[in-house]
Amino acid sequence: MHHPAFPQRRRAMLVIGVLLLCAVASLLFAGMTGSIAVPLADIPDALRQLARGEGGTLAASLIELRASRALTAFVTGGALALAGVMMQALLRNPLADPYVLGISAGASVGALFALLMMATAFMVDMAALAGAVGISMLLYLFARRDMRGGMAAEGGTSMLLLTGVILSSACMALITLMLSIAPEGRLRSMIFWMIGDLAGAPLRLAPWVVLGAGLLYALRSARAMNVVALHAESAATLGIRVGALRKGLFFVSGVLTASAVTSAGSVGFVGLIVPHACRFAFGPDHRVLIPSAVLAGGSFLVLCDTLARTIIAPQQLPVGAITAIIGAPVFLYQLHRLRK
Repeated sequence: MHHPAFPQRRRAMLVIGVLLLCAVASLLFAGMTGSIAVPLADIPDALRQLARGEGGTLAASLIELRASRALTAFVTGGALALAGVMMQALLRNPLADPYVLGISAGASVGALFALLMMATAFMVDMAALAGAVGISMLLYLFARRDMRGGMAAEGGTSMLLLTGVILSSACMALITLMLSIAPEGRLRSMIFWMIGDLAGAPLRLAPWVVLGAGLLYALRSARAMNVVALHAESAATLGIRVGALRKGLFFVSGVLTASAVTSAGSVGFVGLIVPHACRFAFGPDHRVLIPSAVLAGGSFLVLCDTLARTIIAPQQLPVGAITAIIGAPVFLYQLHRLRK
């Protein structure tokens, strides 16, 4: 007698395996592609040189430059997609994404203020992080009561959503104000940061640690997220600590968004369309949805960034513009399919 969980588990393993291969392929593609192409045959040799700490060949130097950018794109995309899955579970709304609560707008206010003050790159990152944390704290203060309880189904979530929208509007007003008084010389970098740009983004350990911790938390909460998605009203009677789950989802998705925005600026649409596409392709089970969204989000942003730096090379486009151009029609298509 076959256990019904086995085919399901096998299918989950297959899905995650295929997406892992896609992730590796997207990173290889990013390494090979550019104004100077690196043949696939030269990559193992270049990687060996880099592992030994020898530079030298052009292929090795190009791979080193492109790999750090591609890995930053991957961790940013993965964090945004995971934050999207969590926001959608928290608000029980498939249209929720990491930016809907204004966390990214808060980060933008911090970063643009630092850029306006001609701060160093490190200070810009710190200011972005401070802005994101500040908005998260305000959100939590305003919607604290709804978080703690079972969020009497829809009322609490719409309260949180409304608070986020209003805070986001306030941040956008501050951003407009700063852009209007910024001197010409600083305007370009400020606008690129707002749209989302990976040029010159350094490869850092912190975003990987944040993504790893967020993924671990999400996978541990996956079963509870499934129960809340299906039986929101009776989740507490089924033994789910709804208040704790809501708080956890809120804080972890906030930290993931802050980490992504600090690395790459406001890259839109990844946290909205990737969880949708994964739900569409692999079903609504969070145990499969969470790892598949992280891998698909990372691969998607790596490919978008490769496009951004090669379409009109040597000039580079902001990656946020590419994700929006691809994301908008894809999202409209998904919405249309949902209606059907």
